[in-house]
Amino acid sequence: MAFSSQILSSHHANIRLCIGYSNSSDCGYCRRSRSGQSQTRKRYSYYALATSLTPAFYQKLVDRCWRRSGTLLYRPNQRNSCCPHYTLRLDSAAFKPTKDQRQAVNRFNRYITGEAYAKEVARLYPRSREEARKRDNEFDLVSRIHEPEIGSLRVPPEPAHKFTVTLEPDTFTEEKYDVFENYQRIVHQEPADKITRHGFKRFLCNSPLARETVVGLDGKERQLGSYHQCYRLDGKLVAIGVLDLLPDCVSAVYFLYHESIHAHNPGKLGALREISLALECGYRWWYSGYYIHSCPKMRYKIDYSPQYVLDPETLEWDHLDKEALAIFDKKHYVSLSRERAGLGDGDRKYAADSEAGETTTNNDTEDEDESFLLTSNMPGVPSLEEMEAVDMDTLLLRLDQGDNFYLASDLVVWEKQKISEFGTLKSRIAELVAAIGPDLMGEVCIDCRRRK
Repeated sequence: MAFSSQILSSHHANIRLCIGYSNSSDCGYCRRSRSGQSQTRKRYSYYALATSLTPAFYQKLVDRCWRRSGTLLYRPNQRNSCCPHYTLRLDSAAFKPTKDQRQAVNRFNRYITGEAYAKEVARLYPRSREEARKRDNEFDLVSRIHEPEIGSLRVPPEPAHKFTVTLEPDTFTEEKYDVFENYQRIVHQEPADKITRHGFKRFLCNSPLARETVVGLDGKERQLGSYHQCYRLDGKLVAIGVLDLLPDCVSAVYFLYHESIHAHNPGKLGALREISLALECGYRWWYSGYYIHSCPKMRYKIDYSPQYVLDPETLEWDHLDKEALAIFDKKHYVSLSRERAGLGDGDRKYAADSEAGETTTNNDTEDEDESFLLTSNMPGVPSLEEMEAVDMDTLLLRLDQGDNFYLASDLVVWEKQKISEFGTLKSRIAELVAAIGPDLMGEVCIDCRRRK
């Protein structure tokens, strides 16, 4: 039975089957390749392509260990990875900036206004003793973050520099690309021939998230969708925070800046501004992206607290305190719920492989239990036996036959195939349902059309 496109109004995501459960050939964090002699395990993730997502649905995905890179959605297998990825979030309402973070904000603010401006403002608009005492003893993040913006300053006099921050659609412009090119070349030391406009557009522009404006329970109006938070200094774009604004969080996708502002700690200022946005506009949580405990470059994320880590098995949040970090120090794969329950080491296979000195070779064929998600023992994902009990007949599909939509049960092969038959359409659909969670399948349209 075919349905018209109007049926999509009740569905919150249009996801295309693509790579599926697969091993990445290289790890950008530990620089191990599949042929590297030091690698003791592979780096598996489940991948799908999103052609459209509502912010509310994507919020559910990030709370289940998913992230996106452009339109590519992926969920890593923390148990079977050389560098396990964990989802973090920070409670902006409980956040207290450290001395170092406060100093970074104050130094930048003084740079923008300049000494002459500060002296003249003190003369023209003197603070009362109580106001001066409060400023010296209290640090209000939101007000300090906005303090150097041209719209927040008292004029006259004129500040030394004009600083603005605007939230703009995540569309491509040459101005944005110039910052991207400089950042990738100077900071990441990427070869010039690897930096392209196409790569910038694919990675950081035109996301599948729909933009909308909503009013929260707190009465605050907030933007949802993908945006570029653009920082301009004296009219020149110098930094961009790529953000996914979701119902309950500001999700940081990427932060890039021009080398000319490197001395001002732009990464730190960007993180603090994003936390301020979460607090000021009622999103509450700031998601800083994946955290890899074994990667030194990731350790800065725990400088912002209180942080909570998503348990890959229960999909519940745990406070990432000193005790939790001590467990991460000792173990390659961590599920804090498993630790509390005294269930032993959830990473026995990795430990055994390490002791045996096994290495991964560059084979073209993989064992079925490694390449089939439903037999992979991926944390937080239903097993093959559990998925066999899930009724997927009413799943909405898009097929090559025109623009109509169909139920999975309409497929001729649906009753003939078993989800245990690895590689069949039914097994591939079952993998996607398992990866997002069977409880969400009623909100998804699965696009099975061949890519043109």
